Amino acid sequence: MECYTYILRCADDTLYTGWTNNLEKRLKAHNEGKGAKYTACRRPVEMVYHEVYDNKVEAMRREYSIKQLSRKEKELLIEKNMKKERTGE
Repeated sequence: MECYTYILRCADDTLYTGWTNNLEKRLKAHNEGKGAKYTACRRPVEMVYHEVYDNKVEAMRREYSIKQLSRKEKELLIEKNMKKERTGE
């Protein structure tokens, strides 16, 4: 089963990192105030980054490593990914 590590940008411009096995369902839950206590009062949220993994353990490990990054490092990760998507790489 594919799992995902993701970053959300909250309405107050903070970033939230999590993992899931269903991106669409998880984003919907966050925007309904059911996803996490942190995002419940910072809606709406927008998914700005995600990575795909083969299993839950890998996704959770990556979630932890992203949470250790500084805000600036997270923004660079998001920016690099957006650039990649625009150029079709």
